[in-house]
Amino acid sequence: MGRRKSKASHSIPNSGEVSKDNSDLGNSNESTMVEVSNISALPSSTLASSPCSEAVGSDHTSADYYFDSYGHFGIHEEMLKDSVRTKTYQNAIYQNAFLFKDKVVLDVGAGTGILSLFCAKTGAKHVYAVECSIMADTAIEIVKANGYSNVVTVLKGKVEEIELPSKVDVIISEWMGYFLLFENMVNSVLFARDKWLVPGGAVLPDRTSLYLTAIEDADYKLDKIDFWKNVYGFDMSCVRKQAMLEPLVDTVDQNQIVTNCQLLKTMDIEKMDSRDVSFSAPFKLVAQRNDYVHALVAYFDVSFTKCHKPIGFSTGPRSRPTHWKQTVLYLEDDLTMCEGEAVTGTMSVSLNSKNPRDIDIKLTYHFNGKRSQASRTQEYRMR
Repeated sequence: MGRRKSKASHSIPNSGEVSKDNSDLGNSNESTMVEVSNISALPSSTLASSPCSEAVGSDHTSADYYFDSYGHFGIHEEMLKDSVRTKTYQNAIYQNAFLFKDKVVLDVGAGTGILSLFCAKTGAKHVYAVECSIMADTAIEIVKANGYSNVVTVLKGKVEEIELPSKVDVIISEWMGYFLLFENMVNSVLFARDKWLVPGGAVLPDRTSLYLTAIEDADYKLDKIDFWKNVYGFDMSCVRKQAMLEPLVDTVDQNQIVTNCQLLKTMDIEKMDSRDVSFSAPFKLVAQRNDYVHALVAYFDVSFTKCHKPIGFSTGPRSRPTHWKQTVLYLEDDLTMCEGEAVTGTMSVSLNSKNPRDIDIKLTYHFNGKRSQASRTQEYRMR
């Protein structure tokens, strides 16, 4: 999807001066990106792989296409070029060799094998790189080309189905999706944790937090949502209903932010249960200036707390952009908020019953301001 152009806020007429509060959202700071070099390479030898279970010609569900989408190099190029993402993982590994030196590591959803290579270069005893898409075949070539075949074993298959010769000391994975939970890869990490991690072992990253804030977004809502009310003189509002159901993944300009941010959910990956992926959380968003609110915006932070010095990154509007961008949920009501007024409500998140890689979101909100009032429940689906 296209990115928004930076634009000025649509201030409330005759409502006084608009405050320009640019303080950081959330509680995490952007990670420091320092490249580490001069780490000696490990010897190479033969690489092994195991087959991925595929039913050629069988009926595919939308869940199956999840793995197909990761078979194209383009999506991996986008992720690798996301320096906030990739450099943070690199620093967490290179700057904390004590977590990996002489340890057995499991890389869940290895893709090109970049995290596995980081671990091997840091001195891991052995790394099992599990990847179900056809990118596993490419990962085998990459590992061999870089001389780590003696350390990294690429296993082509689902982590729920493959077998390892031993337990592992560390699990590393870049499992986060849009809205943190889209694609539900976290449950694969939890499965691997429960089956393969030794007692006292580490899962990296080990903590994530989901946040919510509110934005002014009149121009974009008019262009993408309300456009369907009148299309060359015809009523196509039925399409508008569909557009409202689907959250928009896009980059939000920090100047659009109207309220504080609210922590919705923190997940401790080493301790959480798979049932914790579904949750309900209350929120209270207080206007920091007089402005309109057209949408709520969700983003997440990621933390590696096991490191000598905790490291992590944020996908919020006030941090460096990532390929995750932010998730925008448009409201049916346009709220006219004065500074200090609050919109309250509850957000419920659950896995879709037909395709657990999709996310269902139920939003209930209430607002009783001087200039507008609203009370509504809306449902969204990320797919």
